[in-house]
Amino acid sequence: MNDVIGSDQTNFDFKDIVNSLNQYLRLRTTPIGMKLFETVEDMETIDRIRRPTAIHTTDQIIGMSCRNGWSVGITAEDLVGAQCSTVIGLHPRSAEWLSGERMTGVWYGEAEDASAHQAAMDVVPFGRYQAMAVSPLVSGRLNPPDICLIYATPAQMILFINGLQYIGYKKLEWGCVGESACADSWGRALATGEPSLSIPCFAERRYGGVMEDELLMAIPPAYLPKVIAGLAQLSRNGLRYPIAPYGVNNDARAGMGVSYSG
Repeated sequence: MNDVIGSDQTNFDFKDIVNSLNQYLRLRTTPIGMKLFETVEDMETIDRIRRPTAIHTTDQIIGMSCRNGWSVGITAEDLVGAQCSTVIGLHPRSAEWLSGERMTGVWYGEAEDASAHQAAMDVVPFGRYQAMAVSPLVSGRLNPPDICLIYATPAQMILFINGLQYIGYKKLEWGCVGESACADSWGRALATGEPSLSIPCFAERRYGGVMEDELLMAIPPAYLPKVIAGLAQLSRNGLRYPIAPYGVNNDARAGMGVSYSG
């Protein structure tokens, strides 16, 4: 696992970060943090942490935080099955899990396809962590979280990425495993320490309340000040959200001269 996870990072002013994200992007959904814990006792020390009284998917736990504004802590026993708990390192990638048996004939036509899907998923290695918690970033209860989860529309998300790329440009590349797209977002970001974009899957939308026009960025908090600085400069350059349509029939030269000329 990348050293980013569990490392000693400086504290962040998440109220200022979230205010800036809302200023530049007008987010509809509460940005939240996710943190893994080596012991359940450590997770339960979080101020005003809620513990589930029923069995849920990880998508639902995420939804409780970003839709309801709750701080929620879980262990593998709180989750509906190994598909959820394996992604966040609370269950091993067992032979049964890798077989994809439960997805065969439902999400994938052949057993080989289902197994290939399972093998393609990015997950946190098993053995180090016993618990996980999520909380709105502005609460400061997970300062710092391992990763931040930010839901946004495609228009908001491309400007977020433009802000990230404004200084120190790097081409960003992601994958799509299809169903179980949590592996593309929080699974990959936790495992690699890299910004990870996903198209939320059926389960995330059905159980987690993700809206049909939302994408999900999972990103370590150390990247967010850079994103904010980039968004601020883009705004000064006239590149802002919402992106006003120029009109398909208008002469493009005047607009292009403003947006693409230094």
